[in-house]
Amino acid sequence: MSSARRPLPTDIVALVSFDGKVYPNEAKPLDRLGLEDRTRPLENALEQWFSFATNKHTWVSVHGATIRGLISARPRSKRSVWEVEVLINATEDDGIALSLFSRMVAGVTKQGAERVFLRLASGSDVEEAARSAGFFRYQQETLFRRPAGEWRASNAGVPFRLKAKHDTFGMYELYNRVAPANVRSIEGITLKEWQAAQEKWGGKCTDLMLEEGGVITAWIRAMPGQVGRISVLSERGPCDDLLAAGLDLLQDNDVFCLVPDHNPELASALARQGFEVVANYATYAKRLTKPVGELAPEKASEPIPVG
Repeated sequence: MSSARRPLPTDIVALVSFDGKVYPNEAKPLDRLGLEDRTRPLENALEQWFSFATNKHTWVSVHGATIRGLISARPRSKRSVWEVEVLINATEDDGIALSLFSRMVAGVTKQGAERVFLRLASGSDVEEAARSAGFFRYQQETLFRRPAGEWRASNAGVPFRLKAKHDTFGMYELYNRVAPANVRSIEGITLKEWQAAQEKWGGKCTDLMLEEGGVITAWIRAMPGQVGRISVLSERGPCDDLLAAGLDLLQDNDVFCLVPDHNPELASALARQGFEVVANYATYAKRLTKPVGELAPEKASEPIPVG
């Protein structure tokens, strides 16, 4: 019989077999996209292990002395929203992944989680287990990449300004105008929910705002680093000039952009700027049951009229 427990130092053997094979991480958090192919298998396994060893929100599935799977979860921007950071199934048994999901959900619920997100590569072997665990797919995403050395400064003449503290609600209003209802219902019914669900980027970002008539109509985020990242949220139609302005902020390195399927105009602009599709993902979410306090009778101090 399999069971789930906290990881031990000896669990490194679950990540590297005798021939050097590394079981893939099925979870695809935003800050890891584009980095998977930049480390050798053993280095990748060790990096995964250290994330387990330093994160108490990790569980290992064991059968006797055999490690059969691992899962790790972490909060996003607020502790009410979590995401699966690492998911490794070392068998072909969906029941292992299902048991890991179950243990993880129980654990993060105790930590106050109200929602859990999961990104998987399209066609992942654990998609069926995720659905069986109560995760539902609410959007598809495409990862684009522009190789280093293919960008020349555009000096786009768009009147951007840097993000200010008071811009948060305006950014949320822009998101509400651009994102479809089914996505907003999962990611941000309220400003508080939307803020809590923001993903980690893995570095320092620059946020540019385009404000027209007192209303934020475009938001560009750019992050240089080992790999560059960029995103564009806009209601202005073709966004080539917006994308170019963001790319001007990045070092001449590989740049990645994750595009949801409801933003085809950005996908087209990326293709015109020399980006290529490198991966497709399915994004899942699960709402958790919140504890309900016990109801107690309360008497009114005076009669309440009806009708």
